[in-house]
Amino acid sequence: MASRSTITTTAAESPNEPPNGRAASGRAGGRSRDGGAAPVQATAGLLGALRARGAAGLAAGLAAGAVAGCGIPALGGSGESGAGTGAPVPSGAPAECPRVGPPPASGGRDLRAMWIATVGNIDWPKNPRASADEQKKQYVRLLDTAAAMHMNAVFVQIRPNSDAFYPSPYEPWSQWITGTQGKDPGYDVLAFMLKEAHARNLEFHAWFNPYRVSRQDDVKKLSPKSPARQHPDWVRKYGGGLWYDPGLPQVRDLVTNAVLDVVRKYDIDAVHFDDYFYPYPEGGEFPDAATHKTYGAGMSKGDWRRANVNTLVQSLSKRIHDAKPWVRFGISPFGVWRNKSTDPAGSPTSALQSHDDIYADTRTWIKKGWLDYVTPQLYWPIGDPRADYAKLVAWWAAQVKGTRVQLTIGQAAYRVGEDATWRNPAELSRHLTLNAKYPQVQGDVFFSASDIAANRRGFAARIRADHYARPALRPVVDGRGGAAPPAVQNTAAAPADGGQSGDGVKDVKAVKGVKVTWRASEGAASYGVYRVDGKGPACAAVRPADLVADVRGGGIVDPSAKPGRTYTYYVTALDRLGHQSGPARGATATAPQG
Repeated sequence: MASRSTITTTAAESPNEPPNGRAASGRAGGRSRDGGAAPVQATAGLLGALRARGAAGLAAGLAAGAVAGCGIPALGGSGESGAGTGAPVPSGAPAECPRVGPPPASGGRDLRAMWIATVGNIDWPKNPRASADEQKKQYVRLLDTAAAMHMNAVFVQIRPNSDAFYPSPYEPWSQWITGTQGKDPGYDVLAFMLKEAHARNLEFHAWFNPYRVSRQDDVKKLSPKSPARQHPDWVRKYGGGLWYDPGLPQVRDLVTNAVLDVVRKYDIDAVHFDDYFYPYPEGGEFPDAATHKTYGAGMSKGDWRRANVNTLVQSLSKRIHDAKPWVRFGISPFGVWRNKSTDPAGSPTSALQSHDDIYADTRTWIKKGWLDYVTPQLYWPIGDPRADYAKLVAWWAAQVKGTRVQLTIGQAAYRVGEDATWRNPAELSRHLTLNAKYPQVQGDVFFSASDIAANRRGFAARIRADHYARPALRPVVDGRGGAAPPAVQNTAAAPADGGQSGDGVKDVKAVKGVKVTWRASEGAASYGVYRVDGKGPACAAVRPADLVADVRGGGIVDPSAKPGRTYTYYVTALDRLGHQSGPARGATATAPQG
């Protein structure tokens, strides 16, 4: 098999992490240092840039420790500072505005997310030997960056190398959290990360790598608690690293057990895999000939390898949904399934083919309905002669059309500034503009968090200004149960002159604006808060363009309300799969003078 660099002279291949942390020569999408983005002259970081621009409510909200979104501090639940007073509205309770339904489920919905990579300390923690308190502060800053961008999800790597960012009965603590594999960091990292994400109403997609063991090739350097150390016969050396052999049933069992352990113990929103299945070609054949001989059942090696991966994907999908139907399963594959020159069903590209080179038959996973979402890594610019972003978006949109599989696009934030095309800070903004032509595209995920925070050449601030100026609800998830909660009741609005406190809100003395509260709804995971100018009718339909916050808890402080202006607020309830109630009766207030 050809080496990876040979293959990618005609492919802009950019997986979410470089193999073994090395630069991948010959790759148009490669990263230039161990886990880091190509060195580029940086502008001010995102939070600084947005403060300088005076983005509505940003400075006040972040200074006050806003947790719900850019400048929208969330108040706590029932009984907290008058927020959400009384028992939750029960199912079947009459709505205050029974003739007003929710806005259309397809209107204004958008998944907005970033990957937080832990392997190689790419994004977090930057220093695995830093104190737990310092690591926590770094993580919170990344989440505040997501909130400032009006994002609504994070994809966090919790099992990078057959290790764990949580106490696992199957695998040791990750070396990337303490510097030493197997060393207890002294706290449940995943529980902390999940709590902080949900406090900001960011969905938490738990990111697992199924087969990678280590980015070095000496099994003896692994923790004695590592399954690879205990079962070296499961492990293959390849490309300078260690990999589990996907053809072994024991390996599938390990991956399944590791994933289901997290699904059962933690309130995650989704299980997420990236593009690493069989390793990318790096010279020579992956050493699984003996496994193929034992388990191949007469299949060619390529078909057998794809069958191994398909078996894991199919069985995991069923097991996850059997355990918790609302937990989704999604994968972010390499952006090219097959080239049209190889297969008439393929894309008009000339790139590495995930079907043939890493044995990931993504198209089958979509057609069979094994995935809830697919996030292809389309890390090429518009007009690339080998893999044109515009043509690939069209191809992927066609693949999910008529299915329940949601399509979101993996965006290469790390490439900004890399060459003449990527030095244009508007390139990624152009991608999102093009996506709007395809109703199948339901959002974007950016690799990675450090790049969004760095805001090189102002690209992240540009995306926020062009596309993320307002918050957005996440797309509705069909086919996994759930239903719209009962509508909230007793919405109230009043001037806020500072001094409010609430769950997760620190030092809110400086927050002024309008305080909005409501009686919570039974079964609601979050609440959409809409604002219109002036005194609106008691009962009125709400528009996606009027959304100012999507929060957990029983109230908000809206610091973006202009002093002396009058507004009317309407609140809806949403379950965790995005099903939405109609609005309750509106509440009107005038923001205090500055």
